[in-house]
Amino acid sequence: MKTSVALIALATVAATATPAMAQANREPFTGARIGVEAGYDHLRSGSSVDNDTSRDLKQSIDGVEYGATIGYDAAVTPKVRIGAEASLADSSASWDNNNGVPNTFNLGHVQADRDIYVGGRVGYVTSPKTMLYVKGGYTNTRFGLEGTDGTVSATQHLDADGYRLGAGVEYAITPNAYIGAEYRYSHYTNANFDFEGNTPDSSSFNIDTDRHQVVATAGFRF
Repeated sequence: MKTSVALIALATVAATATPAMAQANREPFTGARIGVEAGYDHLRSGSSVDNDTSRDLKQSIDGVEYGATIGYDAAVTPKVRIGAEASLADSSASWDNNNGVPNTFNLGHVQADRDIYVGGRVGYVTSPKTMLYVKGGYTNTRFGLEGTDGTVSATQHLDADGYRLGAGVEYAITPNAYIGAEYRYSHYTNANFDFEGNTPDSSSFNIDTDRHQVVATAGFRF
């Protein structure tokens, strides 16, 4: 009986200690991760040419970006990490013609909507708790649009494709939990109107739109 109790106790200790030992022996900034992010979001026309010098056209919208990420990082060398990640975010950035300021969108209301990103990153571990990294990949964002003649309103979506580049720092507050900060630049080069109802979507057309974001990050590694 005493032997059985001792074996059960030993098995329990071993089962508890094994994940902890695995985490302790794991190289820093490796493995699967999930996280959240939030920060400043700025979108504007990518063109430097003023398309109407006779009016004060508002060519940008600002707001708060917030979302969630998943990813995986692997060690290439004791200092170098490579990884893949995906994120889904939203934004409060918007513009409304009710404020009386003309806008280059020429619509009644513009709202930045969901934002999808899929890409990779390369990191360099500067200390057991700190990693610097650069990233890049594909991004697709959506704008909610509303136009009105004062009587009738029409709503639709504008879906835009482009690329994203960024750089950031990650700090391990425990072997599993981390916080960080990141700057990212996105450039959208083509789009199409996604009409509601049975109306077919438009063909793809060229656009020139820039996006700058500065976000704080936090997450957990498995």
